[in-house]
Amino acid sequence: MSPNLHTAPLRRSILGAFAAVVPWLPAPGAHAAIISVDTKTTSGSKSAPPVVTHKLRLTGMLEPGDADRLREALMRLGPATRTPSGRPTTTIELSSKGGDLSEGFQIGLALKKFNVVAVVRKGDFCLSACALAFLGGAVGNVQSPSSQNCNLEIGGKVGFHNFSLKRSGLREVTADDPVASRLQGFNDARGGTAMLVGYAGEVGMSTKFIASIVGRPVEDYTYIATVGDFLSLRVCPIGLKRPTATLDVQARNVCSHSTGWLESKTPLEVIAIPAQQVRRRLLERLQANMQPFKAKGALASQLASAAVMRVDEAVDQLYDDLRAAGVGLPNIVGPTFKVGRHHAGKFETACYVSLSPNDPDRFDVALQGPKGLSHPLLSPPENSRRLFLFDREDVINPRP
Repeated sequence: MSPNLHTAPLRRSILGAFAAVVPWLPAPGAHAAIISVDTKTTSGSKSAPPVVTHKLRLTGMLEPGDADRLREALMRLGPATRTPSGRPTTTIELSSKGGDLSEGFQIGLALKKFNVVAVVRKGDFCLSACALAFLGGAVGNVQSPSSQNCNLEIGGKVGFHNFSLKRSGLREVTADDPVASRLQGFNDARGGTAMLVGYAGEVGMSTKFIASIVGRPVEDYTYIATVGDFLSLRVCPIGLKRPTATLDVQARNVCSHSTGWLESKTPLEVIAIPAQQVRRRLLERLQANMQPFKAKGALASQLASAAVMRVDEAVDQLYDDLRAAGVGLPNIVGPTFKVGRHHAGKFETACYVSLSPNDPDRFDVALQGPKGLSHPLLSPPENSRRLFLFDREDVINPRP
């Protein structure tokens, strides 16, 4: 099988050999998907030419030939670019309950190749093969992702499940031989799994997520519902509001995400730092770990100076200079908290988190380790930073 999953080799090696590989639960008598194109031109200015944007919409069951038709439509539209505001010039709305497994893969690869952002709107369903196609146009696979490119509106449903085998196809290729039938079914299932693994490598699906799909009954759907789902699949939510949790809980969540959700039997605790003391306290932490701290020369001397630490204006200036020099100090954008755990009767700080109370995408974090302050291990997606304000198990897009 071709590792790149191109259409012709894929059909020769898998579909041509295993005629029974299924569509993913197609409806009886299903017809090809409907693909519509809406093109708009926005007037430019003296310094900028007019911007042409294309919005495609694909609806209905995915049948053989749909991927070819989509590719032809995208080739006629020309290469996808960006508007001055960062919005994609080509998007596609998906609304389908599934269909042919191979077509789902091929559509997803076409979306990735043409840099098209896939969108599932509130009230729409994108299930089975459609869900796999959707991942090819998810923000994680699109060049220069930004908040303008988010692709799953809260209320839209994207659901995955295991593939099944087409009974009629098995009867046609194995006649009345039960042994041949079982062997054929095994080969077809193996071929479908091989296609899924190959496609997963192309669009960045994790092996853990693949295992969760193939290890479940066909009728058991997995939806993009929790914060962890959005982050692991690199899907950006549209219309996600700030969590209702208090700022200290949000700070704890930011710390947990930033440290990679390190397992511990002791829960994280959060302590607010008085606003007027934040910068001084963090500089004092740096003073206690002078060796690994990166700044040299004058900045290091100022940090070691007790006189500087007594003047508020000098503290603020030194703090800003150290951040500019690349030291792992958080940007103070609002209420600031230290997050950590009690161990052996002592509070051990894991993170310092500062959050804006007005902008859910504006926060910063620094990790506290044995060698001092450092930048976070994991960073939030730039197109939806607010996901880090939630617990990874929080359901932000309830399944049907």
